[in-house]
Amino acid sequence: MAQLSSQGNNAIIYLSYAFMLFTGLFLAWKFASTKEFLSANGTQRGIPLALNFIASAMGVGILTTYAQIANISGLHGLLVYTICGAIPIVGFALVGPLIRRRCPDGFILTEWVRHRFGPITALYLSGFTCLTMFLFMIGELSAIRGAIETLTGLNALGAVIVEVGVTTIYTFFGGFRVSFITDNFQGACVLILIIICAAGMGSYIEIDTSKVGPSGLLKANKLGWQLVYILFVAILTNDCFMSGFWLRTFASRSDKDLWIGTSIAAVVVFVVCTLVGTPGFLAVWSGDLTVGDENGYNAFFILLEKMPRWLVAFVIIFCIVLSTCTFDSLQSAMVSTISNDIFRNKLHTNYVRGMLVLLMVPIVVLAVKVANNILQIYLIADLVSAAVIPSVFLGLADAWFWFLTGFDVMVGGFGALLGVFVFGTVYYGSAREGGKLLLIWNGIYDSEDWGAFGAFVIAPVGGTIFTLICAALRLGALYLYSKVSGSEFTALDRPETVIVEHEPSKGLSQTDDDDSLKKVVV
Repeated sequence: MAQLSSQGNNAIIYLSYAFMLFTGLFLAWKFASTKEFLSANGTQRGIPLALNFIASAMGVGILTTYAQIANISGLHGLLVYTICGAIPIVGFALVGPLIRRRCPDGFILTEWVRHRFGPITALYLSGFTCLTMFLFMIGELSAIRGAIETLTGLNALGAVIVEVGVTTIYTFFGGFRVSFITDNFQGACVLILIIICAAGMGSYIEIDTSKVGPSGLLKANKLGWQLVYILFVAILTNDCFMSGFWLRTFASRSDKDLWIGTSIAAVVVFVVCTLVGTPGFLAVWSGDLTVGDENGYNAFFILLEKMPRWLVAFVIIFCIVLSTCTFDSLQSAMVSTISNDIFRNKLHTNYVRGMLVLLMVPIVVLAVKVANNILQIYLIADLVSAAVIPSVFLGLADAWFWFLTGFDVMVGGFGALLGVFVFGTVYYGSAREGGKLLLIWNGIYDSEDWGAFGAFVIAPVGGTIFTLICAALRLGALYLYSKVSGSEFTALDRPETVIVEHEPSKGLSQTDDDDSLKKVVV
C-alpha cells in the first residue's frame, strides 16, 4: 500500500482526534445542559435527525463486513445486506410514534416496557440492551484498530485508547445533547469523505472486464436468497436494542420530522454501505482476490494498495471520524439506559459521568485482548435480539394481546434461545454444536449450512410461541384457582391504557398542561 511515513500517519491520526476533541469540548461548552444530559426530547428537526441516524447506523466495521459478503455472494448478497440494513431505520418512524404516545415521559424503549410489563421485564430487556451496546462498542474499537493497523502498519493500541479518551471527555461534559450535535457534523464529514474516497478509487482501479461474467458475482444465488430473511430479521430486531436510535426517535420534534430524518438516513445508509461493499467484487475483477477468498473482508484495503498516498490519508481520516461518531453515540446511549433503567434518573449528573468513565475500562481491555472477529460479535447480538424483541412488541397490539404479562415475555425470550439450542442439537447431531449455534459459530455465509437460517427462524417464531403458550398456561392456572377458591377471575380484564395525543405540528417536549396534549383512555 502507498503508505505514508510513520510520522505522517501519526500526525494524521492524532491531529484528527485532537480536532474531534476540540470540536466536542467547544460544543459541550456552548450547548451542554444538565437537563439534556441524558435525553433531548422533542427538540430536533428532520435534517439533524437524518445526520444522527446516519452516524449511529454505521461504524468502521462496514468497511469489512459489506466487502466480505460482496466477495462471497456478489451483488445479490451485497444489495440484500444494504437494503436490510437501511429499511429498519424507517421502522422507527412507524413504531416510534406509537411508543411515544404510550410513554411520553420516556426516551428509550425500556421505559415503555416498564409501563407495559413492569420493572422486572424492563430490567430484563435493559440487560440485553446494555449487553448489545457493550458488544457493539467492543466491535467498533476492534474495527478501528484493525483499520488503522492495515492502513498504516502501526500498532493502533494507542489510537484506540485515544479515541476512547476523546469521546469520553466530551461526552463526560456534554452528554447526549453534545453527542447529538457532534453527530450532525460528523455525519456530514462522513458523506463528504466517502464521495472523495469513491471518486479516488474509481479513478485508479483497473477492471478486467473478461472476469466479470465468469465470476458469477452479478448473478442471483442461494446464499443471497437465504440472507434476505436472516439479515432482515437480525438487523430489524437488533436495531431495537440500540438505545441511541430510540434517543433520537424521542428527540424528534414531530412525527413528520421523524419520517423525514429516518427516510433520508435509510437512503444514505443504503448508498454508503453499497459503495464500501463494492470492493468485495471489484477486487475479484481486478485480479487481486478470488470469489469467496478468505481475505475477502479485507478487499477495501487491498484495493487501497493501488491508491496514491493522499487518498490513503483521506481514508484514515474517514475511519477516525466514522468510528468516533459511532462510539460516542453508543457511549451516551449506554449511560442513558443504565441511568434510566437502574437508577430511575435520580443520580446526580456527576455520578452518571463517573459511570461513563468506569464503563470504558472493561470495553477497552476486551477490545484489545479478546475481540478478533467483528462479525461474530454482531451475529451473537443479532440472534439474542431476534429471540427477545418479537414477544416484547406483542405488547403494542393491546387489542389482541392485552392479557400478556412481563413473565410471559421473559419466558418467551429464554424459551426461544432454548429452542435454538435444541434445533442446533438435532440438526448437527451434537449438543456441543447446538451450543455453538447460539454463538453462530459457523457464521452465516455458507449456503450449504442451514443451521444459521434455522436459528433465525426458531428465535423469533419460537419466542412468540413460547410467550403465548406461557400466557395460556398462566391463564389456565389462574382460572382453575379462581374456581377452586371461589374468587373472581380477572386475568382477562382489559386494563385502561392512557395514550397522549399530540398536534402534528407540535413537539413532544411539552408538559401535560399544554393544550396541544390530550389524554385518551382506551
